[in-house]
Amino acid sequence: MPTSRSLTVLTLAAALFAGGCDRQTAEPAQPAAADSGAGGKQKTFNGTLSIENRGARMPDFALEDPAGKKLTSADLMGKPVLINLWATWCGPCVLEMPMLDQLAADGKLRVVTVSEDLQGAAKVVPFFAERKFANLEPWLDPDNTLGDHYATGILPTTVLYDKDGREVWRMIGGHDWAGPRTTAMLADTVG
Repeated sequence: MPTSRSLTVLTLAAALFAGGCDRQTAEPAQPAAADSGAGGKQKTFNGTLSIENRGARMPDFALEDPAGKKLTSADLMGKPVLINLWATWCGPCVLEMPMLDQLAADGKLRVVTVSEDLQGAAKVVPFFAERKFANLEPWLDPDNTLGDHYATGILPTTVLYDKDGREVWRMIGGHDWAGPRTTAMLADTVG
């Protein structure tokens, strides 16, 4: 009889396959950009904003970086935090990372990027080294604890918590974190 953990993993795998982030290769699983028609390239994102879990408490978790430094949910209290689940093989996830790095720059919001890569540090360390993010840290979730908790089945999944650790909203799928919609979405919590 399958356990709830194995059912969750199967559900996540099926959803990732259906959602486009379905393989772990160097080539993106879906197009990185679409022609804007104006002679240049414009990034395309199709994330869905959900407030279904508004008010839910941040789950208890412990993450680790490649050097063994720990980060727990308790460490994140007192300031709004944006938790982003991503993977190096997920095209929309990779597109979002520079924007998330910029979003974290002003210091009003802590942005916690959590890799769901099965290879963990072996994939994440070179990814961060190549891109030289100034405001992001490479947190790892080797047991998929947060992926199981959020149970969206889609990467990226990004969840905003207020300073008291209560969920405000979640973005399921890729999003333009540098656009005006983001400013509006963050206004009440980060302001």
